[in-house]
Amino acid sequence: MKWLRISTALTGIAACSFMLAQVAPHAREAGAILAAQDDPAALSELKLDAVLRQNDRLVQDNIEAALAAGDADLADSFVALARDRNIAVPDDLLARVSDAVKEENSTSHFARRFATGLVTGSGDDVASLSGTVVGDLFVIGDVRDVVREGKHLAMGEDTDRLVLGLAAAGLAVTAATYVSIGGAAPVRAGLTLVKDARKVGRLGEGLAAWAGRSAREFVDTPVLQNAVASGSVLRPGQTVSAIKAAFRAEKAGALVRLGKDVTRVAEKTGTRGAMDSLHIAEGPKDVARAARLAEAQGSKTRAIMKLLGRGALLLVGGAFDLALWLFGAVLTLFGLLSSIKATTERLTQAWCDRRRARRLRRAQVAAEAALAVAAGPA
Repeated sequence: MKWLRISTALTGIAACSFMLAQVAPHAREAGAILAAQDDPAALSELKLDAVLRQNDRLVQDNIEAALAAGDADLADSFVALARDRNIAVPDDLLARVSDAVKEENSTSHFARRFATGLVTGSGDDVASLSGTVVGDLFVIGDVRDVVREGKHLAMGEDTDRLVLGLAAAGLAVTAATYVSIGGAAPVRAGLTLVKDARKVGRLGEGLAAWAGRSAREFVDTPVLQNAVASGSVLRPGQTVSAIKAAFRAEKAGALVRLGKDVTRVAEKTGTRGAMDSLHIAEGPKDVARAARLAEAQGSKTRAIMKLLGRGALLLVGGAFDLALWLFGAVLTLFGLLSSIKATTERLTQAWCDRRRARRLRRAQVAAEAALAVAAGPA
């Protein structure tokens, strides 16, 4: 019975050791992810390790897909990620990416798309978005958007109040840009990117809802309606003055911070990278995280956000599972230590019992010898 108890404890050690060897790697990874949940750069690196381990061709397939979609910038971002991760990419594929980037950055292509963005006020690539920014800096784009959406509002038609609010805010910030000789230009550019993301359907639902609530707070709708009623694209100076009166600058602090964060992303990843971050963001805090990620990862940011989505910015949906891995590791370690303790106690008890039995036998032998001597011949 004694040896059965010892064998049971030894079996517990073996079983817990085996389980701990299986659980420990997952627990270590879970702990690292939980520790990095407030650092987008470190979190994305850990998640990339897990994603890239599962598919050796993931980067190459995404480069092919980006080229097929005509997004040379995204393909180049994946090339930068492959270079950073020492992932082999075929030379012919690298050559195709290089040619596509050169074509996208060619003078004729840039000029054509720039003009499209300047005239229409919407864009989906670097050149056209640059045109929309220039148009907004000269108030043409914002006046056009305010007048168009304002007319819809006055006539009871469907109105994009978010575009209306962003354009009104943009006009006020543009004035500050000129007064400060460009000091507010980053905010101006960021607001334009948010507005364009809304126009082309690239603004995340959560962020759009937040921006819409903010727009209602800092835009005086009745005053704006009166301004729009008499406004015109042909009279930008008069229209701008009237619209600025409807903008409550003191309530636009959060929107200004959003514009700055969007510009920080664009500075490191380009305008399409900023659009990607606005698409996956559910609020201004996500955009701020995207700015931190972009500053750390640079040109690789678009590829990272393509692979991980919003998970590149924060811990999404897996905290409970990660905690379970850690709890399982702790529980298994506790079982191992308990088994070691039980084994040690039972072996010690067996050793003590054996020594006690030896002493008793020696004492018994000595007593029998003494009795024998005492009972000897008189």
